[in-house]
Amino acid sequence: MNGFAHIIQGSDVWGGHCSVPRHRHALAYAALVLAGGYEESGTFGRYRVRAGQVLLHRRFDAHLDRFGRGGARILNLLLDEEPAFGLGHVRDPDTLARLAEKDAPAAAETLAAQLQPLPAPVADWPDQLAQELQQDPQLRLDEWAERYGLAPATVSRGFGRVFATSPARYRAEARARCALAAITRGGESLAGIASAAGFADQAHMTRAIRALTGRPPGCWLRSN
Repeated sequence: MNGFAHIIQGSDVWGGHCSVPRHRHALAYAALVLAGGYEESGTFGRYRVRAGQVLLHRRFDAHLDRFGRGGARILNLLLDEEPAFGLGHVRDPDTLARLAEKDAPAAAETLAAQLQPLPAPVADWPDQLAQELQQDPQLRLDEWAERYGLAPATVSRGFGRVFATSPARYRAEARARCALAAITRGGESLAGIASAAGFADQAHMTRAIRALTGRPPGCWLRSN
């Protein structure tokens, strides 16, 4: 997965039985479902969404999308702040869509004011593993597989079918996100952050941050 995918702010229509391969965006944004529905598997986990629900994406999140027979109409709005959760809902999506046609930033502000979080559903073990990897990016995959009575090869294949990446790669991205959050907060040395996040050394963290964001850790330190 090279580079970042462009976000088309405004209404976006997807036909039935299509899919979007795993990709990453450089900006935070919300995807409000206006009609239809689809499944998204990404950094926050796997969600199956319908009209009135909102998928939220932080900077550098990766995900893939699968649309069912009816497709979907989606309103994409850029966000000024990083969302704290992955799924929410709003009371009046049609009003937001009309406002966005005239003033997209105002629509984003209105969405933020209306947005209510929804719990992340856990359908089966790939969803459970994704949640646990986000909570603990140093989770041992062999120990997790043994705890759930699964063979490591089964875990790798099954997770890959849902998320289009390996559990190890998903864990590495979660670890890089934790390190990036610590770097942008400031107050800690890069070596200390690398150690706390579970990297072998600072150079290992530097490669991971560059792979995630396209820039090395020092650029994020200087941005504060």
